[in-house]
Amino acid sequence: MKKTFAGMVVKPGKPSIPVAREVAGAQSEQSELSVGEVASRSGLAVSALHFYESRGLIASVRNAGNQRRYPRSVLRRVAVIKVAQRMGVPLAAIADALQALPAGRTPTVADWRRLSARWRDDLDERIRTLTALRDQLDGCIGCGCLSLKVCPLRNAHDTLAQEGPGPHF
Repeated sequence: MKKTFAGMVVKPGKPSIPVAREVAGAQSEQSELSVGEVASRSGLAVSALHFYESRGLIASVRNAGNQRRYPRSVLRRVAVIKVAQRMGVPLAAIADALQALPAGRTPTVADWRRLSARWRDDLDERIRTLTALRDQLDGCIGCGCLSLKVCPLRNAHDTLAQEGPGPHF
């Protein structure tokens, strides 16, 4: 006598064998994650995932109940986005980089090397700028006098006007 159990055909005295059509349906459901599962696994809020999706950073499909379903690979994609954000890369630049991947696939190790190389120069420049800012402000913070002779904020003869509007260091 045959019995089915969790997508398996069970025959007395014989090992269980998978039934392709039943297992395939179960696997496709298992390979997709709900927005809550992605949020829980990634540490992001559901609203952040919705925002990422609205910006084209990640994509979902809708099930029969019109609920978002994400492929498991979205977890790696979200991890890449979070690391890039932590480096200070703007979301628009992250979206451009991810859209350059074939068919929106999940970044591989080689992809990450290429993506991070694109952002390295910008990151190095921001580090230099922040280090200079910190070092210049140390003198002002230490004494508080804003001496017109040595203060980098003084801008004698308005020489920084040539660099455009806004503060410059």
